[in-house]
Amino acid sequence: MNKQTRVLIQGGRVIDPASSYDKKADVALVNGAVVAIENIAADFQPDRIIDASGCLVLPGLVDLAVRLREPGNEHARMLESEMAAAMAGGVTSLVCQPDTDPVLDEPGLVEMLRFRAEKLEQARVYPLGALTRGLKGESLTEMVMLTDAGCVAFSQAEVKLANTQTLQRAFQYATTFGYAVWLRPQDYFLGQGVAASGPLATRMGLSGVPVMAETIAMYTIFELMRATGARVHLCRISSAAGVELVRQAKADGLKLTCDVSINSLHLTDVDMGFFDSRARLNPPLRQQRDRDALRAGLADGTIDALVSDHTPVDEDAKTLPFAESEPGATGLELLLSLAYKWHQDGGVDLMRAMSVVTDAPARVLGNAIGSRQGRTGHLQVGGLGDVCVFDPQAAWTVQSDTLVSQGKHTPFSGYELPGRVRCTLVGGRVTYKAV
Repeated sequence: MNKQTRVLIQGGRVIDPASSYDKKADVALVNGAVVAIENIAADFQPDRIIDASGCLVLPGLVDLAVRLREPGNEHARMLESEMAAAMAGGVTSLVCQPDTDPVLDEPGLVEMLRFRAEKLEQARVYPLGALTRGLKGESLTEMVMLTDAGCVAFSQAEVKLANTQTLQRAFQYATTFGYAVWLRPQDYFLGQGVAASGPLATRMGLSGVPVMAETIAMYTIFELMRATGARVHLCRISSAAGVELVRQAKADGLKLTCDVSINSLHLTDVDMGFFDSRARLNPPLRQQRDRDALRAGLADGTIDALVSDHTPVDEDAKTLPFAESEPGATGLELLLSLAYKWHQDGGVDLMRAMSVVTDAPARVLGNAIGSRQGRTGHLQVGGLGDVCVFDPQAAWTVQSDTLVSQGKHTPFSGYELPGRVRCTLVGGRVTYKAV
């Protein structure tokens, strides 16, 4: 990046969950790094002053589940639009999925993606490499070469893996080199439906995905973890039973982390309405008892992080009958507001609500990025100048035509949400400022 100017963020309430810092203070940045918090030198002469009065000054958000749709959609400039959406949402670090076209299973593709992302000088991009070649579940990828190219972990994305022996070998390989495997727990045969099994799906005539599609996959994963010592991150768990299994597995000492999406945290199957394809999601929206358990699990630390599960879907693929439409919803621009709404509605401590989108997901990434670019998700003197200025008093209505992302579909369309991102800085450089 080019040399940065001297920036002063003035008059805001600084919250850094990693250090439990919560105080009204000024923040000074020079050449991309934080040089002072609160105790600003009297002779500090900023080139730019950002008025953060009435706002929260947070570490830049870390989102563990983002689809950038590249490689594969360069003609549509998807990378540019989705990175801009990240900036509008205060997301300064993101993990992108390997289910692109072509799949991220070759070092050259990973290097190309990272090069293009770095040229934009916006969010820091951490790619997941494909666990198996072409995500076909047959032969393992060259994990060492993919790691050297920039991959932080390995995943099957939404592609179900039927062969348990392949998964066992993947765990053994990853454990040998200290890599993490990221999996969404979903049984190959039971997870073929389009809605959560239950009375509503039955009445609507939709094929169901039972809770045991998630829990059976979890049992398998946990047994393989015990046998191999693998480190696993479970992506977007969706059920009360799943939360309890994670709680037990952590108590047993397994090297396990997990996340939940903004959709499952706030919505239930009732929000499908009258076959509203905007609520066609993976994992499917479940019942209220599941949502309540997910909220409790995120609050008590059983679930580590909250993710946007950002999946931009184009108009043609979404405006189809519910069962035929492509699953997914845009989420980058909604993540922080929905984390704050969870704090407001659920009585969750503000520090915890901000932790699950900053420090906690950064800790999930852990050593994979620590030596490469410094500590993300943490606002500290000497640390990265990745900052989000968030106005909690503002409110906005989610409207598709105002979203920066090319993905205009979200089940939260029409919702009034609390708080707006006023300014985003990456490496001390202002990359977004609300009009």
